Amino acid sequence: MSEYEGTFCLVVHSHLPWLPHHGSWPVGEEWLYQAWAHSYLPMVDLLRRFADEGREDVLTLGMTPILAAQLDDPYSIDAFHDWLGHWQLRSWHASTLWRGDPLLRDLAASEYRTAIKASEELETRWRHGFSPILRSFVDNGTIELLGGPLAHPFQPLLDPAVRDFMLRGGLADTALRIGRRPEGIWAPECGYAPGMETGYAAAGVQRFMVDGPSLHGDTSAARTVGDSDVVCFGRDLEVTYRVWSPKAGYPGHAAYRDFHTWAHEVGLKPSRVTGKTVEPPDKAPYDPAMATATLGGHVQDFVDTVVARLRSLKAEHGRESLVVAAYDTELFGHWWHEGPAWLEGVLRALPEAGVRVTTLKGALEAGHLGGKVDLPASSWGSGKDWRVWDGEQVADMVRDNTALQDRMLDLVAGMDTTTRDSVRDQAVAEAMLALSSDWAFMVTKDSAADYARRRAKVHTERFDTLAGLLRDGALDRARETAAAFRRDDGPFGHVDARDLLRK
Repeated sequence: MSEYEGTFCLVVHSHLPWLPHHGSWPVGEEWLYQAWAHSYLPMVDLLRRFADEGREDVLTLGMTPILAAQLDDPYSIDAFHDWLGHWQLRSWHASTLWRGDPLLRDLAASEYRTAIKASEELETRWRHGFSPILRSFVDNGTIELLGGPLAHPFQPLLDPAVRDFMLRGGLADTALRIGRRPEGIWAPECGYAPGMETGYAAAGVQRFMVDGPSLHGDTSAARTVGDSDVVCFGRDLEVTYRVWSPKAGYPGHAAYRDFHTWAHEVGLKPSRVTGKTVEPPDKAPYDPAMATATLGGHVQDFVDTVVARLRSLKAEHGRESLVVAAYDTELFGHWWHEGPAWLEGVLRALPEAGVRVTTLKGALEAGHLGGKVDLPASSWGSGKDWRVWDGEQVADMVRDNTALQDRMLDLVAGMDTTTRDSVRDQAVAEAMLALSSDWAFMVTKDSAADYARRRAKVHTERFDTLAGLLRDGALDRARETAAAFRRDDGPFGHVDARDLLRK
């Protein structure tokens, strides 16, 4: 009899677009600092506890180069420190404003203590940025790290030369930050076009994530893609959606803290969900004891769901099977206040239920590799196709991005390759920021769509400004302008425009 019911892999994908120097509230840097405080700091705490216990292969962590750049950026670290100070002040004010309500008064006190602890963490363990912390978890085997292409583009819509440049640059960026290239990637938006595995193999990528429907629903094992040795893993949506889906999931329970309801006078979230149809002014105060009591049931429900799924797959296939559940890291803490506690509970309870918990690499080592698959054009977005990034609502952005890539390739076509060109390097960086998949997503989903369009336009215009100065022969002005742009938008100092010419 097998020692295990089967194998479970948790994959969490950490990503935000480049936000420093591009607005603060209600959109812009605020997103970064909220996610940093409520998701990234708690995730590090969780991983540190497992590392201190000697636990290995706890989970697979995707970290996009563009987010890593922000978490290492001196400006971002300083600004986040200021943000944490304001959080303390807001919490202190709330404690006086809410002194007459025991639940709200205690909530304000808890927020104050959390803000103090976050400041202490930033001033000590995080003082040199995130990369030293991340490297420790990789070096001691606590996690498997997935990388990705620079600036998180939707790869299927890229010119092949640009796609290769972005991927190789992203892998190199991760190697600079943690001392080694990742073997796997989280393809942005799980976007795939037939044949992309060839580029992956050439870049040294051994494995990547797709969504479950791309594997025709059979996610019980990893698969080699086409005629390559590159392996893909698919999200098991039956299990993944138990937690978070487009329509339901644990975070919407009445006892949990409500993400959308703000007390704007203090900038805190004082309410519990209460009910899906309850208006914000009518929501009940958040009660941590009620939330904790609910959380245990949701941990057990998820464990039961995984075990039942593994048993069902074993009966169907006659062998131990694999379940991969994958989420945005920002779900845990930022979107779902209780998420980090739930996550730790699940990762501790699953082994006790007889489930092997490991990483994607660990799943392959455990033998969960099936036959080859020919993947369709796909993503993890609406419809599991490309409509979010290539649909009617963003047709103009797709055209603009295609034209921008052509201009970028033209810009480097005749350049002197003997030395780096700081102007072309910055022009390429601006183009990469314009090509972020986030902008089309936000427009299609009507989530801060004006901000997204403005960001794509700003970076495209900056590229064109630099290209125009070079074309006019205004080299001194071009260098000055590039340096000014770099002060705001310089996430990747190693980006070398000449690499666009290299095969």
